[in-house]
Order: sequence, then structure tokens, then C-alpha cells
Amino acid sequence: METESSSTILISVEDLYKIYEVGTQKVPAIQGVDLEIKVGEYMAIMGSSGSGKSTLMNMLGCLDTPTKGTYRLNGTEVSTLTDDELAEIRNREIGFVFQTFNLLPRSTAAQNVELPLVYAGISAPERAARVAKAIDAVGLSSRKAHKPNELSGGQRQRVAIARALVNNPSLILADEPTGNLDSVTSDEIMDILGGLNAQGHTVVIVTHENDIAARCRRVIQLSDGRIISDQQVLPTA
Repeated sequence: METESSSTILISVEDLYKIYEVGTQKVPAIQGVDLEIKVGEYMAIMGSSGSGKSTLMNMLGCLDTPTKGTYRLNGTEVSTLTDDELAEIRNREIGFVFQTFNLLPRSTAAQNVELPLVYAGISAPERAARVAKAIDAVGLSSRKAHKPNELSGGQRQRVAIARALVNNPSLILADEPTGNLDSVTSDEIMDILGGLNAQGHTVVIVTHENDIAARCRRVIQLSDGRIISDQQVLPTA
């Protein structure tokens, strides 16, 4: 049974273009993309190298702005925001999980998870409570005082997921989240992301791996900056 929240549009993209200027040439990376993502979806964006999936991810993540078109995130038109406004909406609305983890090497797991809350101006007692909850959610409470070089690759990615969760974002955006992990650890990370989606989080994964996309409920294929396929699928275990 579909709930009211599950039918709410979180992301609405219309006629989106991204064109890069290389010397005197204009190189289109995204060409006329239309896309809607509902609250609570679990979606993969796929495509070969040069398909535009990284460019689309950067725009969905408010890391880049379109050359043309509109992008509304949780009701806010973000395609015309200033850099400072984009930074604010990224911190408030989006939790990022990167292939390379992007953790601060001299900070503990807890301090890395806490960072978005510091930027958001959250009080120290509330930060501590939220960090503890996020780290517990990824099963890493016993390692919260360890620095990244004291953690395995899978544990580092769990820290990154906890950091993505800590601000309770509207969107969890994962860019090749298992790209640096072995198959067993990849399964563990996908189990965590799937569990977060089951709790109501909207999760979008950018991947080139079919077995990772098969864990999602919707798969979009990009080619030459255009969506060539958009399918609802039955996720594998």
C-alpha cells in the first residue's frame, strides 16, 4: 500500500543540460534529461564511462549547476542558487557516500561523522547524540575512536555512510560506494544502504556494476548524456 510520503516528489528535473566548453568547442555532457524521484525510492544510475552519469550525479548533489533546465530538490529550485546557497542545501538535504571515502585522516571516526553537524551549527550535546546514533546505525560503535588508517576499507565506508546519515538528509547519494571494496564487503555495504532505504531514506547509487544496480528497485541507464532506459526492477537479495 502506497503511503502519502512514498508518492511525494523529492527530485524533479526538467530539460536538463550540461555543456562544457573545451577550447572553442562545446561538449554536451547531459542532454535534455527529464527525471522524477519520489521520497523513499532506491535507485541506481548506470552508464559507461562518458555516459554522463557522474555529471548528472554532480548536479543532483548540488556540486554543479546546469547550463539549461530546472532542478527542484524537496521543493527548492536549486539550479539558480549561489555557491553559498548550494553549500547550505548540500549540508542540509544531501548525504554523500564516495568511492574513496573522503575521510579526514587525522580525525577519529566520530569526528568525521560529526563534521556536517559542526558546519550546520548544531550544539555539542546534540552533535554527540546524533553521532552516536549514526555510528550505531552502521554497526561501528566499538570503532568510533579509531582513525581511518586504523580501519578496514569496509569500516571506512561505514563511517562515510554514518556521516551521510547524521544530518537526516532528504537524499543519500552514493557514488560507486563499493568501488574500492571486495565482494563480501560490498555486499555488507549494500545491505546497510538497503536497510536505510527500508527505513524510509531515499537512496540513489551511481554505479557501473550490474550486480550493485540489481540490488535497487529502479535502474536508469544513461548514454551520451541521455536517459535511454528507466525501469522498475525486483531487487535481488
